[in-house]
Order: sequence, then structure tokens, then C-alpha cells
Amino acid sequence: MFIRNERSIKEFIQFYPVTGIIVIINLSLWLLINFLQLPFGQSIYQWGVGSNFFIENGQYWRLITPIFLHGDLIHVLFNSFALVLFGPALEQMIGKGKFIIAYLGAGVVGNIATFLLGPSSIIYTHLGASGSIYGLFGMYLYLIAFRKHLIDPGSRQIVMVFLLIGVVMTFLRPGINVHAHIFGLIGGFLLGTMLFSNASPYSPWRNRHHFRQRGEDEIGFDPNRWQKKRLSPSTKKKIIWTVVLLLFLIAWWNRT
Repeated sequence: MFIRNERSIKEFIQFYPVTGIIVIINLSLWLLINFLQLPFGQSIYQWGVGSNFFIENGQYWRLITPIFLHGDLIHVLFNSFALVLFGPALEQMIGKGKFIIAYLGAGVVGNIATFLLGPSSIIYTHLGASGSIYGLFGMYLYLIAFRKHLIDPGSRQIVMVFLLIGVVMTFLRPGINVHAHIFGLIGGFLLGTMLFSNASPYSPWRNRHHFRQRGEDEIGFDPNRWQKKRLSPSTKKKIIWTVVLLLFLIAWWNRT
């Protein structure tokens, strides 16, 4: 479920448009605010960053906008990578509309919990898609608990390892929005009970077949495609675990 087999970024966006657009928004806003440092970007940051003080004064859009804003480069890359890794399967299984509800809904639940349980000081701010990302984990947790036929054993192991490490780091590392992580996870789990009613198992070939039927597959038939060397299941698992390990080592090193 988590090995990407798309042949280009364009194809990835075609197959998983919601995931692709969210990643583009995350990276574009980070570049605009943190890299280019344009005055317009700083205005977006001031207007959208999470602030319990301003929410108390009626700026309720700040329950949503922090989901698309990030701090340093590792922050935005980590969340974007996690979304690319874990988002596509869910987007295909439940559909684009429900996936938007799941992603934003979990993030909003995490931000509401931050508003209710966090400090209301004007100097306290928060940002990041972590609540939404943990919401995706919550949905996978629902699959593991109640809809096991929709997720294969190898994918269950990957999800549980990511989830356990993430939860442990949530409580061990300073500067983490614990409320957003935990309640985003809970929100995703609860949303899963409503959004998986008509879901079908993920198939990496379903989207390609769909676009080919519509005549939108730009790459024609390859008579030698079955002769190409394919990775064995054990090799694929080694690649996944290597990426997972490197990702967490990088995230851990840059947060110390």
C-alpha cells in the first residue's frame, strides 16, 4: 500500500489529486513564507498561524489555516513525505471528497483540542499538519481494528511502527503540540467509523486502469513490460524500512 509506483509527479497528481494538491500548498506556502520571505508571505503567516488568544476573539479560521503552515524545512518535508506515503491509499479507498473531510476534520479536531486545553496567552502559537497526519494514522488504526480485510499484514506492521514511534516522540520531545497529535489521532479513528462504509481495498493498478479507459494514459502499451525486472517482496520491505529509519533519524536529529 505504501510503495509508490507512479511514473511521474504528473501521474501521481492525476491518480491522487487531493494528496498532491495539499503537498503543493504546504511546500508553496513554506517557500513563500520562510524561503522567499516576502512581505505578502509574512502577512499570510500572521493571518493563519494558530493562536488560542485570537480564536477566543472570534478568529475561528485559525482552527483550519495552521494545518497548511509549517516551521522549518524538516517540519514541512516530514509532514509532506508522510502525506505522500500514507495519503494515496486512503484517498483511493474512500474517494476524494471523503478524504478531504478526513484530512481537514482530523486537523480541526486537533486544533480544537489545542484551543480548549492549551494556553490562551497571546505569545503561544502553533502550526503544522501533524494533527491531520495523525488523523491518517487514526484511520489506519480503525482499519487494523475493525476492517482488516482492507489492509495487508505488511502495511499493518508499517503503520503500527510509525504510530508507536510517533506517539513516544510526542511525549518525549519538547515543542510538540501534544493535543493536536493525540486528538488528531482520535479524530481520524472516529472519522474512519463513518467514512469506510463502502470502501474497497487499495489497488495500485486501479487508477491506471481508470485513466486508460478514459484515454488519458499518455504512455502506450509496452510489449516488454512483463520482462522488466521486478523487486522481490523482501527487497521492497527493506527499502521501506530503510526509508522509515532514515526519516525518523533526520527528524530526531533536527529537533534536538
